[in-house]
Amino acid sequence: MGMFDFVKDVGAMLGIGDGDKADADAIKESIADLGLEADGLDIRVEGDVVKISGKSESQEIKEKIILAAGNVKGIGKVEENINVATQKPEAKFYTVKSGDTLSKIAKSQYGDAGKYMAIFNANKPMLKDPDKIYPGQELRVPQ
Repeated sequence: MGMFDFVKDVGAMLGIGDGDKADADAIKESIADLGLEADGLDIRVEGDVVKISGKSESQEIKEKIILAAGNVKGIGKVEENINVATQKPEAKFYTVKSGDTLSKIAKSQYGDAGKYMAIFNANKPMLKDPDKIYPGQELRVPQ
């Protein structure tokens, strides 16, 4: 089980939540729309905390579910209890700062700005364009 912090006032440009209250059904629907599947996925929202449980096929899908739920307007924390069928090393989570680009993040995390596509691909389908990230957004940075 893990607890992840998010920037509550930023929220994804997904249009879910009104800044004060996010809806569990809307978050679950958004996760499904992104093609992120987990068996027995249960999502509850308590204040600004999303509680998620279920079973995921991979660590990558688990992390993407956490990000999809946490990068929602009005959410400040994600508490997860998602079991993973295939264990792999965890990715780092990175909070985008003002002025960041995927190239700049790749340079700081990998020492090579040209590896920005690794970060972009690790965050699909939440990211649709490598130039569209925003301050406060959480991203997966694979090892």
